[in-house]
Amino acid sequence: MRGGRLIIAVVIALISAVTYFSTTSENPLTGEKQRVALTPEQEIALGYKSAPEMAAQMGGLSRNREAAALVQRIGERLARQSIAAKSPYKFSFNVLADPKTINAFALPGGPIFITEGLLRALRSEAQVAAVLGHEIGHVIARHSSERLAKQQLTQGLLGALVVGTGDYTAAQIGQVVGGMINMKYGREDELESDALGIRIVAEAGYDPRAMIAVMETLAKASGGSRQPEFLSTHPAPENRAERIRAEIQKRFPDGVPKGLAQ
Repeated sequence: MRGGRLIIAVVIALISAVTYFSTTSENPLTGEKQRVALTPEQEIALGYKSAPEMAAQMGGLSRNREAAALVQRIGERLARQSIAAKSPYKFSFNVLADPKTINAFALPGGPIFITEGLLRALRSEAQVAAVLGHEIGHVIARHSSERLAKQQLTQGLLGALVVGTGDYTAAQIGQVVGGMINMKYGREDELESDALGIRIVAEAGYDPRAMIAVMETLAKASGGSRQPEFLSTHPAPENRAERIRAEIQKRFPDGVPKGLAQ
């Protein structure tokens, strides 16, 4: 009986691993070799199908027409005048009515949201562009599709563990380990999106140093009450700011060009 379980477990694990490692493709915009679970068309369909429910969970869309028009104008400029224009994704830029939460996020395929709370904390168009550019970076880097592929692999391996051992305690431990792995990738995703955001913002004519000011805003909003960084999907804003400064120096070794919008 135990031998039969082990055989089934091995088969499940092999299928999960082969499926994951056979979905490798090269991102034409970043040049990165990625393992993704969805095609760009599927990402777009999933993102726009999920958008209404996600907006509802955050209090719905803002009724502030001026704020909505500002975010849409800046977002469209970024999407039109940067590397994002070469992507197959359909970007939309939305303001959520939540006045307290400091947040912004992107769904697969192009829907991007920013809360009223975060928007009110920003002090310039360039800072708004920095937030939106970072979220565009998540979309063109295909982070959602990458994470879905990793989750499918994790779930398959955990299923194999349960079948092979019959021990659900082992599965629970595996879930914790798998969650920590996915968090690590999440932090790397944030840093990659920061780097892409710097490029997107600068190509659209905004000063990328505004992203440093955004990190300062996020640090103040946290009030020093964050959980340890290794338990978070996001790097600490202070650490991100240092990485952003280094990335700006790398991209502009002779200094940020003059005349960019502040």
